[in-house]
Amino acid sequence: MTPLAAELKRLIALEGPLSVERFMALCLSHPEHGYYMRRDPFGAAGDFITAPEISQMFGELIGLWAAHVWQMLGAPAELHLIECGPGRGTLMADALRAAGRAPAFKAALRVHLVETSPVLREAQAVTLATSGAPPCWHSAIESVPDGPAIIIGNEFLDALPIRQFVRTGRAWHERLVGLDEAGDLCFGLAAEATSGLPQQALEGSVIEIASAALGFVEGLSSRLFTQGGAALLIDYGHVRSAFGDTLQAMKSHRHVDLLAEPGEADVTAHVDFAALARVAAAQGAGVHGPVSQRAFLLALGLRQRAEALMHAARGAEQRLAVESAFERLIDDAPTGMGSLFKVVALSHPALGALPGFDTQSTGR
Repeated sequence: MTPLAAELKRLIALEGPLSVERFMALCLSHPEHGYYMRRDPFGAAGDFITAPEISQMFGELIGLWAAHVWQMLGAPAELHLIECGPGRGTLMADALRAAGRAPAFKAALRVHLVETSPVLREAQAVTLATSGAPPCWHSAIESVPDGPAIIIGNEFLDALPIRQFVRTGRAWHERLVGLDEAGDLCFGLAAEATSGLPQQALEGSVIEIASAALGFVEGLSSRLFTQGGAALLIDYGHVRSAFGDTLQAMKSHRHVDLLAEPGEADVTAHVDFAALARVAAAQGAGVHGPVSQRAFLLALGLRQRAEALMHAARGAEQRLAVESAFERLIDDAPTGMGSLFKVVALSHPALGALPGFDTQSTGR
């Protein structure tokens, strides 16, 4: 039994079953036993690998994207570059290195990292020590100073807690985490029905409500509308809202039982990009995309950057590594990163179409 499992059992025995939302939040962010509080989960030795860890090309292209958007904003003398959930700092380091090609842009940057994990903050400090743009850390984006901003979130929204509801008979009941007769963690349903959810649904259907992600996007969009800037959000998920259970746990690069080792496995859920777009548009923000990661990266010049790196490579092994990373980032198989991951940008509505999205934008 993990330390967090013991803590959850005590909590449930004292207070009753937990919502999936609270269970997920405790699994990831419990101050003592939370998954992100005590470990670096990235890379081959961790539990999963993100795009910035696959290749420098990913962060470099995002850095150049940010420089282009800065110019569209009128090249302000000071710009807040914010990354939410920055991992080891790899994406930001690569983006800042690419930003060096536009010295005025890099000089304008004030770098902010939204991170709650002490372990990852230490890793980010090491990674960015020679970046030439020392970061300031925040526990929430709300503490970042006012002003025009470019916000980046790669695999950030999927880790924000969700609620789940299951259709039984003619009603929806919230899914809870409680204790079975043996005293072990188990899933169950709340006795009382929940109103306000779609009535046309089959028995056993699951609907997920990502209140934390929707609230984050609402606040972000309001900031962009009033203060200017743009946000780039990259995550795995679906373009259209749909029923389905997408909650999952990952450990050592494989799916594991959600209740088996709480605190020892990453817990995520797919992002509903359609719902996020609706919230952003309601706040007056321009919405660009979503598009597939494959389409976005190729539009920004990933192929050309890969060819340049292969040309400069020292030997066949390095060339093969670049080619492999290129293919992995744009893999369009159903479960490949290129198709599974989507990219959406939010902006002040006056900005117009943003790089990587052609004319696929909406706004008020």
